[in-house]
Amino acid sequence: MNETPTGIGDAVEEPADSEDVGASTEAPARGSAKNEERREGAALVRATKPFDVEDVGLTWRLLTTTLLVFAAAYAGAVLAPWWPVQIASGVVAGLVNVRLFIFFHDAMHGAIFRDSWLGMRIMDVVGWYTLCPASVWRETHDYHHQHNAKMIGASIGSYPMVTVKMWQKLEPSKRFWYKFARNPLTIAFGYFTIFVGGMCIAAFLREPKKHWQAPIALLFHFGVILAIYLGFGWQAALIGGLMPNLISFALGAYLFYAQHNFPTIDVRDRRTWTYHHAALRSSSYFEMPALLHWFTGNIGYHHVHHLNHRIPFYHLPAAMAEIPALQSPGRTSWHPRDVLACLRLKLWDQEKGHMVGWDGV
Repeated sequence: MNETPTGIGDAVEEPADSEDVGASTEAPARGSAKNEERREGAALVRATKPFDVEDVGLTWRLLTTTLLVFAAAYAGAVLAPWWPVQIASGVVAGLVNVRLFIFFHDAMHGAIFRDSWLGMRIMDVVGWYTLCPASVWRETHDYHHQHNAKMIGASIGSYPMVTVKMWQKLEPSKRFWYKFARNPLTIAFGYFTIFVGGMCIAAFLREPKKHWQAPIALLFHFGVILAIYLGFGWQAALIGGLMPNLISFALGAYLFYAQHNFPTIDVRDRRTWTYHHAALRSSSYFEMPALLHWFTGNIGYHHVHHLNHRIPFYHLPAAMAEIPALQSPGRTSWHPRDVLACLRLKLWDQEKGHMVGWDGV
């Protein structure tokens, strides 16, 4: 989640017995290990450098083919004379929305369209349609990359996470918002809870001068749906306007959740946290068929992306295939068993060293 109720992660400080005891005697050893880990991580980032070079021609070809599939899917969802074809096209349109968003995501990271004014203006429009104003996305997502799975401080730009001991000290109002943010229904209806409400409305109300594009995104997005309704009727607006977005935002919200909430995730406190460990052990690899990797723009190679966010999405599989250190990440998939396993995770248990559900409180 990119905009979460504020103050959840910092509502209570870590209990002394979980972090502070022994700090004076263990600090030198801990610092030495952290420095060594950072050196190894820096070397691994250098190994990924050959893959963070943009192929400009390939970027434009992939965007062109994606826009053609996008247009065809939406045309089928709006214009097809037979409603089953409309629905099938609407589902494809929803999936293509996810891929189109990945172009925007990579452009914001500087992985693609690095020197293209036209490319970035197209990405502005994509950001509006996907309800991700550039200023909001940069503010929250850049923070997320710098604090991924850090206890405490990872709740901006991500789903909030607290420890069992912290949960026991949270006041009722913060418990409510924490549960709300991690509720499967909040994820399923991410269209409204995360993107309309969080990325646009809440961001604009918080800083209207900075996030002036947020109302533009709302007007543009729902203006497209209104135009479909006025031109082709309510059925076309429902199947060709609302349905693809319900699908794409739900998929996007869950993908982001499962990328940092999976059974084997390792979460660290601020003293032992390192960027490279968070990339390799706190970001998942999402196993899925090749076609779904296409629709999701290879965002399933999320641990590689977090290690070096300047690698264009089309180079992520090659980076993982050629660098052995990237080939043993925590994994999840679209299998219902794995989806349920991820959704059951609610709190970080420091004593057990893994996430637990509400039954672990």
